[in-house]
Amino acid sequence: MMINSKILVFLTLSSLLSFSALSHAGQALDKETGLVIDAGFDIVKANCTACHSAALVTQNRMSRETWLDTIRWMQEKQGLWPLMQNEAIILDYLEKHYSPTESGRRKNLPEHLLPPKQ
Repeated sequence: MMINSKILVFLTLSSLLSFSALSHAGQALDKETGLVIDAGFDIVKANCTACHSAALVTQNRMSRETWLDTIRWMQEKQGLWPLMQNEAIILDYLEKHYSPTESGRRKNLPEHLLPPKQ
């Protein structure tokens, strides 16, 4: 996978910002990734950060359905492997720790602004 330099700089800065956080809602963060350490963390780290920065996870807030749509997009367009039984574990983790909140980065886009599903 080829990443252009602007994206790489953005991801690096995002990672640095996430490293500075000591906790996420009172929970311990992994010093390497900035991800919340909880059930499923090791599976999320192994499957998600194999291809991209954990900042792509930590900076986003999505519903379980939108996380699943994102996984499907990565599988169809980016070569993400089948997650098999790990998919539910990853979705449980993402839904628990990176769902939309009132103080999150931004709310999910309304359906009419999303690209058409194929």
